[in-house]
Amino acid sequence: MDFLPKEIDQYSGLHTQTESELLRKLNRETNTKILKPRMLSGHIQGRILSMLSHMIKPSRILEIGTYTGYSAICLAEGLTEKGKIITIDKNEELKEMVLQYFSEAGIADKADYLLGDAMELIHQINGPLDMVFIDADKINYYNYYNLVFDKVRPGGFIIADNVLWSGKVIKSENKIDKDTQAIIDFNRLVHEDDRVENVLVPVRDGLMVLRKK
Repeated sequence: MDFLPKEIDQYSGLHTQTESELLRKLNRETNTKILKPRMLSGHIQGRILSMLSHMIKPSRILEIGTYTGYSAICLAEGLTEKGKIITIDKNEELKEMVLQYFSEAGIADKADYLLGDAMELIHQINGPLDMVFIDADKINYYNYYNLVFDKVRPGGFIIADNVLWSGKVIKSENKIDKDTQAIIDFNRLVHEDDRVENVLVPVRDGLMVLRKK
């Protein structure tokens, strides 16, 4: 994920609104206690998600891939007064931690936390959705995209994380692993979808931001 020189990354962080104390605590705990802490959105990306949510002012957000709850808390910051975020994850071991932080963040009544297979649970979620954040298993990115598309209102947004996949998307090796190929296919297919406007933002591990026409 280190696309920028370390000094530029540090400068960017110093000139970005700081994390709340709660988010700093969640960041630290994730990095010290949980496997694969790089999956956490983190400071700058978290502020971007919060900023986008404030700009969109969503009433209903769907997040695919909760992890420890950092991104959900950031996204929930821009919800309307009676808005909801539905967040899906399959890791039951993180449930207690996620619910604890949702409570501390004051979003327990705004967050519907679903445990299970997103490919099945998405079918049970009704539209319209104002915003979708995809940050789960890469193999199913395009499947998730197809499943949520008709549920997103015209003018709504879909955001996908990790679309640069640590730079692997531009490597010309003969053997590309399945996850990398899935991301490459997702980026191409979405970019060619005339139903959306899209921009790939090279921040952290890459964010694909799409607006449904």
